[in-house]
Parts: sequence; structure tokens; C-alpha cells
Amino acid sequence: MILKSINYWSMVGGLEGTLEISTFLRAAKRHGYDAVELCIGESGALGLDVTESRCKEIAAEADELGLIIPSTASGLYWGRALGDATESARSQALDDLKKMARISGWLGAKTHLTIPGAVEVFFLPEREILEYSHVWKYATEGLKQALPVAEEAGVRLGIENVWNKFLLSPIEMQRFLEQFDNPFIGSYLDVANVLPFGYPEQWLRILGSKVVGIHFKDFRKAVGTIEGFVDLLEGDVNWPELMKAIDEIGYSGPVVGEMIPYYKHYPDVRLANTSRAMDAILGRN
Repeated sequence: MILKSINYWSMVGGLEGTLEISTFLRAAKRHGYDAVELCIGESGALGLDVTESRCKEIAAEADELGLIIPSTASGLYWGRALGDATESARSQALDDLKKMARISGWLGAKTHLTIPGAVEVFFLPEREILEYSHVWKYATEGLKQALPVAEEAGVRLGIENVWNKFLLSPIEMQRFLEQFDNPFIGSYLDVANVLPFGYPEQWLRILGSKVVGIHFKDFRKAVGTIEGFVDLLEGDVNWPELMKAIDEIGYSGPVVGEMIPYYKHYPDVRLANTSRAMDAILGRN
């Protein structure tokens, strides 16, 4: 059975790291999720300075609730990444990634969502636009240095397709991953992020066993901007075809709901709606 998971950012306070992890875990359990995706920040509930003992406590609490923590994510990549312009930013990003791989391993997670660089960050207009070849070169170099630590921690680095003008097709993603020839790096597919320029079911079939994580979101192509992200089943993801492709490649999960932004009122309801929609998509109804 494919595990139904929910991302920490899907609750109020998650993006800021102020949401208590216990509160998040209990909410996930209450709304019928099997698993959770925790997010590592600069500081906050799960910061870069978190200790191994604290991570073990979190894992134990999740286990007591009947939840597992198969994956982690982070938003630190938007401030500094392996493919950034300066050596100092790249060096800090490498240190961050090594720490996050270790933290993920302490939590028992097997996959850490990774964004190795960006040509452009659309929500940071003041940020310098970088050459594609520059991002490819330094992202590759940085990941090669981080992979031994990830492998030691037993954590796969899942490269996510995001709106960063980098790795825009499944063939590009496949080529990028193949250069490492390492099972500890793969594709973390966000099915809604693909929609403005492709089809997630095609990405799945091309990448196959290289898919190590999947984000469930939905998107209306007619809107075409960040305002186009909507609740599951309200957008243009072809869910039956997507699930067919997931089955064809033998992906066993988890699938992770990442629901941002929040409802203006009663935001907890979105967790319930997402859980119910995921049950329908996964054939649990």
C-alpha cells in the first residue's frame, strides 16, 4: 500500500518553523495520514542545530502515534544553494545539505527533497539570474561532495522539479541524475509543478526507478501563475493516468500532500479535504 503523507508546511506555522512538531503529528494522525514529511529550517522546531537525541524523540513520538517519517524537505535552498553565484554561498549550502542528510537519517527518513540550484527564483526578483551551465556545473560538483554523507546516513537526495528554470524536462532530469550513477540520488517529482510545461505521468514513465519521492498538488493551467495552485481534484492533474503511471513504474510511496497557501479561515479543514481527496486518488474510498 502506498503511504499517504502530509508535508509540515501544510499547517499554519509550518513555513515559519513555529509549529510544534507534536501538534503537527497529532493533526496528521487525526486526519488519517500514514506518514509525515518534516521540514528542516535555519532554526525553529526542526533547525539545522537540532540534536540526534531530539530527532530520536520526534521519531519515537511519531511511532507511538502510528506514523512514520519517510521524507524530509527544506526551504533553505532559496537563500543559498549548491549552484549559486558565489563560492561562499555554495560552501554554506554544501554544509547545510550534509547536515540535513544526517538529520534526515536520525529521523529515520529515507529521502530528503533537494533543490541544488536555480537559474531564476521568480519570487525573489532582486536575485541575480544565473547561467544554466553555471548552475549545472556547480550543482553537480556540490552533489558529488554531499552524496557520501547522504549514503552514510542512508538517505537519498531527491531532486525536485520546481519553478527555477532548471531541469525543465524529464529528459534533462534523467541526464542530470545519470551522471552520478548512484542509487542515493533520484527525482522527487512534484506533479503540479510540471503542468505549465509538461505531464507528470510522462515524467514518471521516463524516470522510472529514479523516482524517489512524489508531491501531490493540483494546478489550473488556465491560470498559469502561482495563483493556479488549488486543492487536489480541482485542477488539471490527470489523477487516474498519474496513478496508472505510478503503478507501471513500481513506485511504492510515499505520496506527500504539500498544500500551500492556507485557507484564510479554518485552515485545518484543508488537511481534512486533502486527506479525503488522497483517499479517492489512491482508491481507498
